[in-house]
Amino acid sequence: MHSLARTRLLPALLLAPLLAGCFASGGDRSSGGDTGGDGSRLRVALAFPPAENLSPYGADATILSRLGVTEGLTTLDANGSAAPALAQSWRRENDRTWEFTLREAVFQDGTDVTPSAVAASLTHATEAEPAPAALSGVTLTAKAGDGRTVRITTAEPDPVLPLRLSSPSLAVLSPKAYGKTGKADPVGTATGPFEVTEVNGSTSATLARFDAYWGGRAQASGIDARFIADGTARANALRTGEVDIAEAVPVAQAATLDRATRRDTATTRTTSLLLNSASGPFEDPGLRAAARAAVDTSALAEDVYEGYADAGAGIYGPAVTWAEGKRKQPVGRAGAGRPHGRTVTLATYDNRPELPEVAQVIERQLEKAGFQVKLEVREYSRLESDALEGRFDAFVLARNSLVDTGDPVAVLASDYTCRGGYNIAQLCDKDVDRAVARAEESADPAERQAAAMRAEAEILGTDAVVPLVHQRIITGVGTSVKGVLLDPYERTLVGTGTRR
Repeated sequence: MHSLARTRLLPALLLAPLLAGCFASGGDRSSGGDTGGDGSRLRVALAFPPAENLSPYGADATILSRLGVTEGLTTLDANGSAAPALAQSWRRENDRTWEFTLREAVFQDGTDVTPSAVAASLTHATEAEPAPAALSGVTLTAKAGDGRTVRITTAEPDPVLPLRLSSPSLAVLSPKAYGKTGKADPVGTATGPFEVTEVNGSTSATLARFDAYWGGRAQASGIDARFIADGTARANALRTGEVDIAEAVPVAQAATLDRATRRDTATTRTTSLLLNSASGPFEDPGLRAAARAAVDTSALAEDVYEGYADAGAGIYGPAVTWAEGKRKQPVGRAGAGRPHGRTVTLATYDNRPELPEVAQVIERQLEKAGFQVKLEVREYSRLESDALEGRFDAFVLARNSLVDTGDPVAVLASDYTCRGGYNIAQLCDKDVDRAVARAEESADPAERQAAAMRAEAEILGTDAVVPLVHQRIITGVGTSVKGVLLDPYERTLVGTGTRR
């Protein structure tokens, strides 16, 4: 990240509203739970089993946040702005240093949330390998300050640091969480309203209510979470009353659920075709252009997603309401080359059951254009490492563009720059890196959004990413369940007010 010529101070709630609408819920994490009675346990079916032993530094971070286990210093409000969580307030001291004042809270192991514990937790996150996506391109140092304050200094000015600290991958854990290996264990060491007490591999997890939660006692006495990768099985579990909440119901199963039990939520999730630009056939810009030209996205939203999606427009979809008015035409696209029967490996995962069907449509379209396609479908946890190491020529990915930080620029840095930690497209382009760096420098919200769209145009111009559809997520909710938290970022699901 380059230095700012002039640093602008941002208000405490940093960015202007990113999204329209509010969280769909009947309660939230700060509403306080009931103070009497134990309440019923919630039975929840999740689509993705733990891929990294519930480490908060990778894909498992959102499992923990959706179950109400972990928290960071900040969170995102319904408008996409930074809001208090473990930090009750913050201020910017200078262009590289921020001071966060902690609220009174305790960890689930009974120890106090102190400035030194918070600083140590954030330090562990900076040392994690690979680095959490929220820290892509960012170097920060956290130290305990006076009283209940933590001072965080970044190597370069970071005008959206409070947004960045809302990332589920920067959850604060107690010192007990970190062993000699440096790995983070969230079992009994987090701060949320629910505490993980048992994990049964990739099958299930048991959570108890954490009665000392600073935001109030949860109304549910605990959670029984099941990891069910098969979408049809998740829908069936809700329909037969085996679970109370089922996330990511397949669109093909939506009609089988009573209307009263299905909720669809506009999200910032985009399904894209990522082309490996560093090796294999798609290292050739002409063949990437040929693949992009071969893809017809018009039928995907209606046929595959049955209306629960919009046709792909860019990295940011219509749920990011400011994007459409600022969108630029892709820059510098190459002319389409001739495939001449080149063989490509196309991969995707079945945790989101629409993706294999999308991949099959793409397979047929590429073959019609002259490619030979080998399709590979696995569960995400068995696919991620190969994808990140560039072992596939093409990959169909459903990615929430604002899940890591809430900052529109962060996903560009993590997914499409040379230094990016989640760069499945293996993209390393100097013009893209320059455009993203300029966007990172922008402190004014409107300028940052405009710079993000200029960077998007550079990225789309490489044809390393072909946006396919912008999804609406269907969640199955039992008729007796109240207070489910459905937000565009897909970070929340269960809170203090969730009950049945």
